[in-house]
Amino acid sequence: QVQLVESGGGLVQPGGSLRLSCEASGTILSSYTMGWYRQAPGKQRELVAFINSLGGTSFADSVLGRFTISRDNVKNTEHLQMNSLKPEDTAVYYCYLRNVMGTYWGQGTQVTVSS
Repeated sequence: QVQLVESGGGLVQPGGSLRLSCEASGTILSSYTMGWYRQAPGKQRELVAFINSLGGTSFADSVLGRFTISRDNVKNTEHLQMNSLKPEDTAVYYCYLRNVMGTYWGQGTQVTVSS
């Protein structure tokens, strides 16, 4: 089993920045992908970004150039740096980890972009 704990959400003005973190614990295994989904009110959950065990990354078109993702394999932690935030980035952000045993989710952290 894998447990994920997110941190770093909050309220920020348009154009501002936030950094989300996700720490994994439990039976993580050596090869895994970590990433983030988000879900805005009334909308489907969408993939924001992910990073695989080799450091390869992928981003949704809507955040490309504004968000970066990184991971610390020693601490089993990932970070989502969100810059130039827009009101449409407002959502609950969910961390996930995927390995051969399955996909695991964090509890979600609220990000609100508003003036």
